[in-house]
Amino acid sequence: MKVLLSDFVNGIRALAPARFPYRRFALALLLGGFGGWLFVQLRLPLPWMLGSMVFCTVAALLRMPVAAPPVIRPPMTVVIGVMLGASFKPEVVAQLPNWLPTLIGLVLFMCACGFACVGYFRRIAGFDPVTAFFAGMPGGLVEMVTVGEEKGGDARIIALIHSARILLVVMTLPFIVQWIGGVPLGGTRIAGPSFSQTPLFAELWLLGCGLLGVLVGHWLRLPAKYLLGPMLVSAIVHVVGLSDSVPPFEIVNAAQLILGVTIGCRFVGTPARIIFRVLTLSVGSTIILLALTLAFAWIVAQLSVHGHVPLILAYSPGGLAEMSLIALALHTEVAFVAAHHIIRVFLVMVAAGPLFGLILGRSKASETAPAE
Repeated sequence: MKVLLSDFVNGIRALAPARFPYRRFALALLLGGFGGWLFVQLRLPLPWMLGSMVFCTVAALLRMPVAAPPVIRPPMTVVIGVMLGASFKPEVVAQLPNWLPTLIGLVLFMCACGFACVGYFRRIAGFDPVTAFFAGMPGGLVEMVTVGEEKGGDARIIALIHSARILLVVMTLPFIVQWIGGVPLGGTRIAGPSFSQTPLFAELWLLGCGLLGVLVGHWLRLPAKYLLGPMLVSAIVHVVGLSDSVPPFEIVNAAQLILGVTIGCRFVGTPARIIFRVLTLSVGSTIILLALTLAFAWIVAQLSVHGHVPLILAYSPGGLAEMSLIALALHTEVAFVAAHHIIRVFLVMVAAGPLFGLILGRSKASETAPAE
């Protein structure tokens, strides 16, 4: 019995990093929680995510002892995945044929964003070709950093550029959407049942979706497996009618808080001058991306049955989880938004490496070709 108990304790300890920064993480949570509470009082959109993000970013810039270890994000990402999967209903699946014009527009939008941002980082920022290419691709942070580093780019700059992009887009897009769609600031909090209103049977279904989803994501080798795996399983469960439950709002708020803290703390340990330079450059690239988002959303809205607001959220160059949360808060087409972001991340992940090799090969060929 003692041996089994010892093995269990050792297994639990193995789940956490050897040097988990408890005090710095506690301070980050304290600052993030205060930021979330303040944003709630100010009736700002997505208060728990945006408030914690802003306060932890400022703390990182001021070199305060805050930290958000990577191990804390996956459980909260699972919660978001289960919640997003609950938005897939049978009536949503029936609308899939109507998505063809918007998907074609998405591919064209991605090409325009990549061309504009890579040129911006190459000519204005002065990045080397590899770093500029993977910093300018509208893909996921982890995927672009991984592939960019393999190709010889500056992984730190690529990570900071994508982190700043997500930070700036998430901080500005809710206000842009509210201005265009006429949604009141106080009406953008994610509603849902509380723990006391959620039956135990429903909570077990949601827990099962999350655990099975992680296994499915790992088995299928999905990108962002902690998000897409639970989303896939939850979507199947809700489409076939096995459950119609959503996670309690207390869990959803905690997930938003953790996401905001982790985004803000990504800048910890980086020299302030580099952070300010990256943020300054990212302001320019974010303006380009948001301008293209609004332009493509307006054009595609004329050619499809979807409105401007869902298209803006579907095309926006923010993170999948963050943009889907904004869609939930605005009570718009969450499944539509999430599906387009999944396709965007997948296409960029699959095409970025080969496309870079093709462009680099042509560039080298032109440089070595004899002059006539």
